[in-house]
Amino acid sequence: MTTKTDSLMDFLDAENAQLKTEGRFVRLRVLTGHQAPVSVVDGKKVVNLTSNNYLDLTEHPKLKAAAKAAIDTHGVGTAAVRPIIGTQDIHMALEEKLAKFKGTESALVFQSGFTVNVACCQSLMSDPKDLLISDELNHASIIDGARLAKAARKVYPHKDMKALQAILETPEAKSARRKMIVTDGVFSMDGDLAPLPEIVDLAERYGAFVMVDDAHASGVMGENGRGTPNHFKVSERVQVSIGTLSKAVGSVGGYVAGQKRLIDYLTSTARPFTFSSSHPPSVIATCAAAIDVMLDEPQRIQKLWQNAAHFKEGLKKLGFDTGASETPITPVLIGDTKKAQEFSARLFDEGVFALAICFPIVARGKDRLRTIVSSGHTAKDLDFALEKFGKVGRELGLI
Repeated sequence: MTTKTDSLMDFLDAENAQLKTEGRFVRLRVLTGHQAPVSVVDGKKVVNLTSNNYLDLTEHPKLKAAAKAAIDTHGVGTAAVRPIIGTQDIHMALEEKLAKFKGTESALVFQSGFTVNVACCQSLMSDPKDLLISDELNHASIIDGARLAKAARKVYPHKDMKALQAILETPEAKSARRKMIVTDGVFSMDGDLAPLPEIVDLAERYGAFVMVDDAHASGVMGENGRGTPNHFKVSERVQVSIGTLSKAVGSVGGYVAGQKRLIDYLTSTARPFTFSSSHPPSVIATCAAAIDVMLDEPQRIQKLWQNAAHFKEGLKKLGFDTGASETPITPVLIGDTKKAQEFSARLFDEGVFALAICFPIVARGKDRLRTIVSSGHTAKDLDFALEKFGKVGRELGLI
């Protein structure tokens, strides 16, 4: 139905045309059935190298059973925000389980990893006299959280500890009311690790506290997937520990773990927590069951790392540049938007789904295919994918 005011939105035609010209127009891929190592995407069966389902938990029978049982006992939703009447006993039980898992006094669950990062930056950096210091390759949610915070902001070149120290030595930093250093634990585009031991050393020397976003380390790094602070044995020196429930855990959500007084403060001040409805019981029960599986089935993490090593080595043998990756996130660096998109499209035709990541998600000239293996991939799956990477890479003159 056309109305007289439809023309007011005609500017969108030019905007969408520009997005297409720049290669930034998004067409949603449609997954049929489970998020599995071999999935049906847009009606085609493909080896799935694009999912964050690191531990292959989205199909785990214990998680599905927990979700179904929670619907029977607690209903399909809460119809409320947490501070009003949207907190059920199972929400509290999950937060207690997460705190124990992370080795902290307390934890608080948010609707997503994005919202928990925004909430922590906004709530903890609430005064213009505060200083938020961020790695230049931190996730978009940290960038947006920093923009929403009232604090002054400084960004240091990726993992450059001399630059971080220089910021901490500035008059602005010395006079700040409070200082927070924020970093990803695992950087989502390159798969490399933050130098947490050096970061916490500098933080303690200059009176700053540290926030670590462990979205791509939750379930992947550390003992039973406890994250990068655990991996580097600096957990007690990281004051704000962020985790996700949307990737390796196989469900959806995010959480912050730390001192009880931190959680008390965020419960009272974090706007995304206060003004968003709480997770439905099925989601909460799924997350709790996933933590149990991570503790009871450590072989899943072991298999994940075996698969990652196999696939990474195979790509290198073919002649691809995998950058600085140290984790199951393995970029295949191309350096040109059109070539990266063409490579991804041709691989899909051959039965491999590896999404192209291009500007502005990454810097110009850093265009790549980002691959992520899971514990559910078989050697046959990965060898098939490597065969196709080699075939298409040679056809396009990339290797």
